[in-house]
Amino acid sequence: MEIKYTPWRMRYIKRGDVDEGCVFCAMTAAESASDAERLVLYRGRHCFVVMNLYPYNTAHLMVVPYLHVADLTTLDSNIAGELFTLTQQCVAIIQDEYAPHGFNVGMNLGRVAGAGIADHLHMHIVPRWNGDNNFMPVIGGTKLIPEALEETYVRLHPHFAALNSTSA
Repeated sequence: MEIKYTPWRMRYIKRGDVDEGCVFCAMTAAESASDAERLVLYRGRHCFVVMNLYPYNTAHLMVVPYLHVADLTTLDSNIAGELFTLTQQCVAIIQDEYAPHGFNVGMNLGRVAGAGIADHLHMHIVPRWNGDNNFMPVIGGTKLIPEALEETYVRLHPHFAALNSTSA
């Protein structure tokens, strides 16, 4: 059996079900000076865009409301509007920078639906390429991400900085 080392996942594994507070709320409260460290790419009026620390694919992004809410049906329409607009903009930015063949876009509402952070809504944007679901994850149970998170951040950040300048 071939072994692939992913030491960055140990923090997630050790976390288990321990309640360390909401990671998204911590990002909301953090100073923007720490955005690169936290992989935050953009801060809007009601939502922010962050890279997934445990991505399914390169450039896996999430759009997250600042408001800590789990129930989609209670989300204010202004927040919902910005959430979807930012989702559209993320898709456009990833298309421009990575040229994927498709996307998975959506929310996992509730732990049984697959939400790792069930108490704080967030939209996933996962770029997909023909052949990215090959034998490694299917047979080997191993997913290979071909680009380091830091490199992805460097590639995407200028696109979101431009978005900031056009939104101001």
